[in-house]
Amino acid sequence: MNEKQEFKPYIPADKVMPELSVASVVLGILLAVLFGGANAYLGLRVGMTVSASIPAAVISMGIIRVIMRRDSILENNMVQTIGSAGESVAAGAIFTLPALFMWAAEEGTAMPSLVEIALIALVGGVLGVLFMIPLRSALIVQEHGTLPYPEGQACAEVLVAGEEGGAKAGTVFAGLGIAAVYKFIADGLKVFPSEVDFSIKKYNGSGIGGDVLPALLGVGYICGPKVSSYLLAGGTVGWFMIMPLIALFGGDMVIAPATVPVSELGTWGIWSNYVRYIGAGAVAAGGIISLIKSLPLIIKTFSQAMKGYGKKADGNDSRLSKDLPMMAVVLGIGILAIAMWLIPTIPVNLFGAIIIIIFGFFFATVSSRMVGLVGSSNNPVSGMAIATLLISSALLKASGVVGMKGMIAAISIGSVICIIAAIAGDTSQDLKTGYLVGATPYKQQIGELIGVVASAIAVGGVLYLLNAAWGYGSAELPAPQATLMKMVVEGVMGGDLPWALVFAGVAIAVVVEILGIPVLPFAVGLYLPIHLSTPMMVGGLIRLYFDKKKGVSEDDRKEKVNQGILYSSGLIAGEGLVGILLAVFAIIPVGAGSLGDAINLSEKINLGNIGGLVFFAALCATLVAFINKKDKKTK
Repeated sequence: MNEKQEFKPYIPADKVMPELSVASVVLGILLAVLFGGANAYLGLRVGMTVSASIPAAVISMGIIRVIMRRDSILENNMVQTIGSAGESVAAGAIFTLPALFMWAAEEGTAMPSLVEIALIALVGGVLGVLFMIPLRSALIVQEHGTLPYPEGQACAEVLVAGEEGGAKAGTVFAGLGIAAVYKFIADGLKVFPSEVDFSIKKYNGSGIGGDVLPALLGVGYICGPKVSSYLLAGGTVGWFMIMPLIALFGGDMVIAPATVPVSELGTWGIWSNYVRYIGAGAVAAGGIISLIKSLPLIIKTFSQAMKGYGKKADGNDSRLSKDLPMMAVVLGIGILAIAMWLIPTIPVNLFGAIIIIIFGFFFATVSSRMVGLVGSSNNPVSGMAIATLLISSALLKASGVVGMKGMIAAISIGSVICIIAAIAGDTSQDLKTGYLVGATPYKQQIGELIGVVASAIAVGGVLYLLNAAWGYGSAELPAPQATLMKMVVEGVMGGDLPWALVFAGVAIAVVVEILGIPVLPFAVGLYLPIHLSTPMMVGGLIRLYFDKKKGVSEDDRKEKVNQGILYSSGLIAGEGLVGILLAVFAIIPVGAGSLGDAINLSEKINLGNIGGLVFFAALCATLVAFINKKDKKTK
């Protein structure tokens, strides 16, 4: 206890600085919508999202400190608190809600309304923040030194090094601009294909290629070589082992779920009819394995949270110990539970609302503890969602709520809990950052709620826009996580999945776990086309080179790696924003087609696969150049 009592934050308790100001709220809301939209697009394309806290903090410092000439680390912290909420709401929403659009398209029924999506996102986001408030003392304060919260600590370091904010913000914006231009040339003007694809004729059933896009390069660099290699390993097993075996043994036979002979399917046909289900089984098993492995942590967290419930963080009434009043938290949870039950727009009955409150608090605790140990990027939110969907679908079916009504209710319950888990993890990281820099907890909690409200309103529009432009489940937007959730619910409710393929994936996941390889990234790589893993591996290899480069001091190495992370964050944001812009173009009518068709130059200029590879190599060169870029302030 003495070590915790002696902890001194960067800004002491008796010093008051601007924090929840008009500037921080407005800028935070803008970044919440910006990163929420970019992450929604990224997640629907690749099945992964990235943390927005550090890019938001860096951009905030560039604007508040350099442009507005204001000097408050707590204002910058508030901006990243509000801004990062957008990424978490988007992550929770895109993992589940597109299933509602896919069912509507298949059944010919009405699409979910904007109000329905916004309310589901809002309820999940607000509950995620409220559930985290009573856990703050136990997890953030009493466990300080035990739970590192890696992204929270990294963000605090960036904020404390605020005098470098202008240069760092410039790196983020440079990545954003270059990615935006690149994406517009590739997928707007279509001068070269954004996906290069090669089949290997002498090895029937196999194929290789890559989506030569900025976001994938950026994600690969941020995730690093290990995670990227696990993803590529999964893709390699699918595309160079399973698919050639299916082609070899299938021959001219028609094997369900395909309706034509295997020999007529080609690589993409074999992948979509067989490997996708094997990958789904592996992802489901990986999520559940991760959940089971974290059970001791879950039990420990619950006991500590109950012991520390209501205690002051530092034993007094200082600014640093003030959370939102517990009565307001309990009242808010009760009102939201009743609202879910009574508001007809939210397709959840009383039974569903009770499931959400019980499982929501449980998984908020799990999520907070997990991100404290392994970081937000490795938080098994999809595993929690799968576990919830399995249980809620079975309970709804047992209670007689079946068919499309039961499936929509199950996905709605899963959506709210998925968003709760994502927001609880994000709130934990933000509160850790605040604890280190000396922020006021209740003001941060208000900031989280503001970010949730803004991004919940925006995410519905983004989901509608992307669906109208390309449709979920398409090549442009495969929506891998939502497709998996949809398959889980359909499997429990209808029992019509190709279970043999699913259980083959489960067996592969178990073998991978026995070998000591992280299951989830391997399983996601098996589930997604290899074309998404290869460009990520390129980003991972660039990161590996600079991580291991000889003759460089440790400080220089760290600076170069951080430069790459900031530039990569810009690449992801830039592609996401132009992806949404192109979605707008795709639904604006011009003549017989759309504005998207009007700007398409592919019939006049088409550089083909080689052109795509050349442009991607040039993009990689820009990443290397910015990593090596010297700070002009350094002498």
